[in-house]
Amino acid sequence: MRTERAASFARVADAYERARPGYPADAVLWLAGETPCDVVDLGAGTGKLTRSLAALGHHVVAVEPLAEMLEQLPDASIDVVACAQAFHWFDQEAALSEIARVLRPGGRIALVWNVRDERVPWVSELSDAMVGRTGVDRGASEPIERSGLYGEVERARFEHTQDVDREALRALVLSRSYCAVLPEEERAPILGRVDAVFDAYARDGLLTLPYVVECFRAALR
Repeated sequence: MRTERAASFARVADAYERARPGYPADAVLWLAGETPCDVVDLGAGTGKLTRSLAALGHHVVAVEPLAEMLEQLPDASIDVVACAQAFHWFDQEAALSEIARVLRPGGRIALVWNVRDERVPWVSELSDAMVGRTGVDRGASEPIERSGLYGEVERARFEHTQDVDREALRALVLSRSYCAVLPEEERAPILGRVDAVFDAYARDGLLTLPYVVECFRAALR
């Protein structure tokens, strides 16, 4: 089931690109630094983080977590390996070892997740309607620390919002892996509940979704 969910993004790539939020510049700056450097966006998906990194002047290589692609990156060649919304899908022990291999001395791993701010009551209601609570799946700090390959894990949080209309909110739901794998007859009631939340809380045809951006970074030992 986990493998099926991970592969499901191929079926909803268009919805993912249209509906998933990007990343605020201050969060990307914290992750990758101010000085332009060589960055790998690992598990780049549709390139949402890639574009933000490039906009700050970094030289970015966007790859998916396939061994065949990782083998193309020589040892000690990269300053930052960043990963957005994807680290929880990896074989983390193997991934952390490969990331350490390609990092230059002093290079770092940088992980980021957009997390719906469920401290807001109606956002919590939306998550219940979507049948999928948000959050940093399987943790981030603990696997990095357990690997013994990196120094102290630093953490930072940033906030931003995303304005969505009804169709964008529906696409956001459809872009979630647990929904993407469902047959149409099981997705329909989920979308109906999400529509009800939109009707209750949208203003002038838009719903403003608040997010907390969870960021982690750690330097190679």
